[in-house]
Amino acid sequence: MSAALKVLSVAPRAKHTATIIFVHGLGDTGYGWKPVADMFAGEMQHVKWVLPHAPTIPVTANGGMQMPGWFDIYEFGSINSREDEEGMLKTAHALNQLITAEVDAGIPADRILLGGFSQGAAMSLLTGITTERRLAGLAVLSGWLPIRTKVKAMMNDHAKKLPIFWGHGKMDPIVQYDRATMSLEYIKAQLGLNTLVSPDKVLEGGIEFHSYDFLPHSVDDKELADLKTFLKKVLPPRD
Repeated sequence: MSAALKVLSVAPRAKHTATIIFVHGLGDTGYGWKPVADMFAGEMQHVKWVLPHAPTIPVTANGGMQMPGWFDIYEFGSINSREDEEGMLKTAHALNQLITAEVDAGIPADRILLGGFSQGAAMSLLTGITTERRLAGLAVLSGWLPIRTKVKAMMNDHAKKLPIFWGHGKMDPIVQYDRATMSLEYIKAQLGLNTLVSPDKVLEGGIEFHSYDFLPHSVDDKELADLKTFLKKVLPPRD
């Protein structure tokens, strides 16, 4: 994964002053999230979306089947299962390259938001709190905190000031709800982030957490509406 990631770019409809990098889940591609980028474009015309495509890798938990993935999964379900740390760090490096490309193109880091779903959410969280740059914020959809025993030493000082949207369905059978709540407990106790931030205070830093009662491993209209409200707050139009 040392080569630059292939991406789908959704161009802004007005002057480009902010970028959202959104990272898909296991088995998907960037095209899976283009409908969301298109849906939000009317109210966020200044935003360019960068939707990277994961490389195809064998996934152990799926019998070694080849599929798009950001890191290998050895077993589904357990928060304490063995993790593909090498794969995660390679992906974090690749996502940092995408951030660098946007900065080099003239978009300040604090006008770049990193988000994702499932595997992509885990990678966005890991990358966002360890990157040297202070981003505009993070969006974590149906995700968890990976390599949590290592991340404390990797975390950057600005992580505590980072606005983070986190949404998770209570009926999620893949990344179960308790993986989110256990991650949040660890983040609060060990990393020192505020995990109970109200939406009106999130720009000061911390996690704005939303749970969705009947939502499985997916997103729905309510979560997308909450996400859009957050995105408009952290990436307002700018001349």
